[in-house]
Amino acid sequence: MANEINHALPHELRLENRAKLSITGVQEVESFDENAVVLHTSQGMLIVRGENLHLQTLSIDGGQVAVNGSVSSLTYEELQKSGSFFHRLFR
Repeated sequence: MANEINHALPHELRLENRAKLSITGVQEVESFDENAVVLHTSQGMLIVRGENLHLQTLSIDGGQVAVNGSVSSLTYEELQKSGSFFHRLFR
């Protein structure tokens, strides 16, 4: 299910001062560390990049995630069959 896009689940982003990010429509947290958070959302895979990133709220049942830290980019990726996930993340 995480690799499929489910447009029926509402997806919304709210970024406050590049420091507080709220996301809805999250189906799965793929990975996270202080520099990147990778989420499968109802609109595709979302990669949040930055510094000192921390998951504040994690409610997969409700599809909600909150990230605090210094957000530098938000990128949606299409599912690709070539190359590994980590190769695409760190290119």
